[in-house]
Amino acid sequence: MPTPWGAPLALLAAMLLWGSSFVAFKYAVAAFHPVVVVFVRLLLAAGLFFVWLPSSRRVRVARQDLPLLAGMILCEPCLYFVLEGAALKYTTASQAGMVSAVLPALVALASGFLGERPGLRSWVGLVLAMAGVGWVSWLAPATDSAPDPLLGNVLEFAAMVCAAGYTLCLKVLCRKYSPWLLTAAQTLGGLIFFGILMATPWVPLPTAFPLGPVLAVLYLGVAISVGAYGLYNYGVSRLPAWQASAYINLIPVFALVLGWAVLDEPVSASHGLGIIAVCLGVGLTQRRG
Repeated sequence: MPTPWGAPLALLAAMLLWGSSFVAFKYAVAAFHPVVVVFVRLLLAAGLFFVWLPSSRRVRVARQDLPLLAGMILCEPCLYFVLEGAALKYTTASQAGMVSAVLPALVALASGFLGERPGLRSWVGLVLAMAGVGWVSWLAPATDSAPDPLLGNVLEFAAMVCAAGYTLCLKVLCRKYSPWLLTAAQTLGGLIFFGILMATPWVPLPTAFPLGPVLAVLYLGVAISVGAYGLYNYGVSRLPAWQASAYINLIPVFALVLGWAVLDEPVSASHGLGIIAVCLGVGLTQRRG
């Protein structure tokens, strides 16, 4: 029987893991092509699910739910990882993590499809959050590790749009299916998608395997693709979509601190002002009477 604290603790742990994923992904794509990184991490996750969830192989998905399941998998991990992998080629891990703070606002505004109607405050919050993202993106200096922060942050925002679609599909599907089963399904679907991309000529296969990036890929496959997604999906299955997505406000904090501590990424007053604006904006979209 689930405890009242089960879902909040699961979401808190997922946000900590996701905050670290920006740092690990940034570190991994410095040595490997993003498609290679995602394919290997999904391959690891699929192997773990095959071992740990043998009962999932006997569960059947109703035919009428297949389009929604396909939409969920297309949004994330397929399009989401393509966009985020490209984003981290151009921007820093801390800035990409900050852009992820707009996801709760996007989910709140799109929750009308689930019967919720956002009001004027939600729209004001979204504009404020967008302004915060734009502020940090515009002032961010180009560096060797982040040659075009503005482009990278735009790509990360597009990834967040996909993540919002994923969250809405997930919320509907969690009414019928286990969150761990859905995590396994998205892992298998993403593995097929990125396996096809791996076979294309524009994805260079690695010729060297430095230890640090290899460990980062292993971490992404086990801790993020299985742990973070499983915990997040569990939290979404127990709480309203807008409430669960509010925890994503914590990701920029974790990503900023870890990017500074691990990757030595610069942190300035503009980062603080931007994050304050984003958090205030998403806070307006999350408040309920």
